[in-house]
Amino acid sequence: MDAVTADSLIEVTPKGRQLAPIRLLEIVVLALAVATPVATFLFVRNFSHQVFNPGVAASLLLANLLPYVALIVLIGRRIAIHRAAKSALAGGGRLHVRLVAVFTLMASIPIVLTVIAASVMFQSGVQLWGSERARNAFDATTDLAKEGRGLVAQRWATEARTMVDDLTGDFPKIPVNSQAFQSSLLQQLYYRSFDQAVVFRVVGGKQVEAMYAWEAPPAKTFAARVSGQVLNLLKDEQSYTNFDAEKQWVVTPLDRSQNIFLYVANSVNVDFMNRQNSGADRIVAEFNALQARSRALQLQFNAVLFGVALLIVSIATWIALAVADRLVKPVEQLVTAARRVAGGDLAARVDIPQTGDEISTLGDAFNGMTERLEQQTGALRTANAQLESRRVLIEAVMSGVSAGVISIDAQRNVRLINESAIELLHQGEQELVGHPLAELAPELNDLLDTGDREAVIQLGTGGDARTLAVKVTSDEAGQVLTFDDITQQLNDQRRAAWSDVARRIAHEIKNPLTPIQLAAERLKRRYGKKIEPEDGTFAQLTDTIVRQVGDLRRMVDEFSSFARMPKPMFRQESLLDIARQAMFLHEVAHPTVHFEMHAPDPAPGLICDRRQIGQAFTNIVKNAVEAIEARGEGEALPQGQVVMTISPEEGGRITLTLADNGIGLPVERDRIVEPYMTTRSRGTGLGLAIVKKIVEEHFGTIAFSDRPGGGTLVTICFDTDQLAEMVSAPEGEGGEEPRPAVLTRSGSGKA
Repeated sequence: MDAVTADSLIEVTPKGRQLAPIRLLEIVVLALAVATPVATFLFVRNFSHQVFNPGVAASLLLANLLPYVALIVLIGRRIAIHRAAKSALAGGGRLHVRLVAVFTLMASIPIVLTVIAASVMFQSGVQLWGSERARNAFDATTDLAKEGRGLVAQRWATEARTMVDDLTGDFPKIPVNSQAFQSSLLQQLYYRSFDQAVVFRVVGGKQVEAMYAWEAPPAKTFAARVSGQVLNLLKDEQSYTNFDAEKQWVVTPLDRSQNIFLYVANSVNVDFMNRQNSGADRIVAEFNALQARSRALQLQFNAVLFGVALLIVSIATWIALAVADRLVKPVEQLVTAARRVAGGDLAARVDIPQTGDEISTLGDAFNGMTERLEQQTGALRTANAQLESRRVLIEAVMSGVSAGVISIDAQRNVRLINESAIELLHQGEQELVGHPLAELAPELNDLLDTGDREAVIQLGTGGDARTLAVKVTSDEAGQVLTFDDITQQLNDQRRAAWSDVARRIAHEIKNPLTPIQLAAERLKRRYGKKIEPEDGTFAQLTDTIVRQVGDLRRMVDEFSSFARMPKPMFRQESLLDIARQAMFLHEVAHPTVHFEMHAPDPAPGLICDRRQIGQAFTNIVKNAVEAIEARGEGEALPQGQVVMTISPEEGGRITLTLADNGIGLPVERDRIVEPYMTTRSRGTGLGLAIVKKIVEEHFGTIAFSDRPGGGTLVTICFDTDQLAEMVSAPEGEGGEEPRPAVLTRSGSGKA
């Protein structure tokens, strides 16, 4: 029944068919509360007058207790529902009713169990009192109390007979007047705790004559105790024992042949013995009365337990209602205030008594929360107004600047972009906010991966190529990228630099070119037939001089005419032949230097301007030889070595590396490709600048680093796919500005 009641109480269903089980339960409990006492009365009346065993008594109590406990719980539930109906909480007062149900059940179940346990224990005691074993124990106790007097008399009679045996053993004929006999008698009295003794003789069958006495009683008392009736009994008995209010005495024959008897007596607590006997009788009488009332006591005790249990359950239900009210009312206030806050009233507060418990703490926390919400909402409104005005100002400023500005979040999604950035990135009119930066400008996204704060990047290829100077700054929410288009600025700087180079070349080189060419041709005509025909070195050298002079003349004429590098003429060439030609010139001029060439078979081809690439290779080989010669002379120095390696790479790229064991890179290695930057006394500082320009126009990159073991390592990488596009491009597109190369420098050089 408890389980059913608990489920019904916890599930509060105020409407519909779901209410029927609760109503049915209430009717059943009420019917049981009426029927159970009637059935119990009829059962008890027809049970004769026997004492109930513990199981029957506890079952009767439980059968009557459960319906009334359930009835009290249901009444408490009704009261809780009535109170919850006045609450502003949604849910039909489920919390209120559940609290009452839980508290009531928590109190009812232990009370019922305790009452049943107490009833079983009491009924077991009553059953024990009325058992045959208990009656036998009481009867045995009474008999023992009554037989105690006889046992005492028997003990003293035995002592007296033993005393007579001892005396007759020492004195076969009783010499009463003998000092020794009297002394022995006194010792026996002392050892056996007798305090009176009389040795007497019976004369004529009735007359008593005292022969010896010690602490003898008065003659009248003695005569009463040793009467003729006593003497007649002693004819057949070994001793006679009796007691009165003062003494307990024993009379026993000492010498029957001479009619001599011994009287001994000692003091006893006769009142105690009488009280003991009467107490035993009284206990037996009370036990009989209690046994007769056992059944009534069982019923009375169960009735008391029944009343106490109902009282405690009622008090627990009342306390549960009070506690539920105490808990639910603050919750109701909190819900009402929370609804006001949800509606926008941030001034809502709850008024909960400051009792110092968790409920008051919750109320204080809610009030503190709403107060902070009110303050923060005001601050947010003010901040939003300021942010709005600042946003308008920023948009006005950003729309008026020529630099591109992009703000991104931590995931690199665009938060803000101005019109200049949209134009520089050629993104059109679509909405860009929220798009990933990698979709808008992959180059900018790659720059963020490097971690650089400032850099110059290249966007697009061919005629759409643009060079941007980018600066990256970080804020709390992400990063801000600002960039300017410096393509025209770089072109202007490049034109100015090459104009200056052109003027110097025209001044320094143009005048000696004609005499050099004429001298080489004259040497060939005059000495060509005198040198052995098998040795083609002389002819190859003179042809090289004439060809190089012609190249220089064309380059000078081109610089002088257009103040820039000649436009490259792209066609398929053998990169291995160009490299061998560059190394051959210096191999002949510097026989002390060891030159090596490594290339795959077959060697890869390259779409390039043969003249410009040959010029670039010649320049870097020349720099390598000069770096070796700058070491000086000495036996400890290893032989100078220049190693050129050509290797194709994945992705349509070809890499050329040139390694030497010279003095290495200078300290100012970051400026070695700038015009007029040189560390040699006779250098012009234009060699590597021209090399860099040639490599850039061939869509390549050049990098300088330290060679392991000493020296310099130059790495040039060409993109064959882009070079192929230059060959297939329509007329007039092949000479457009290519993207600038990425220049890398690493290691530490020597001065």
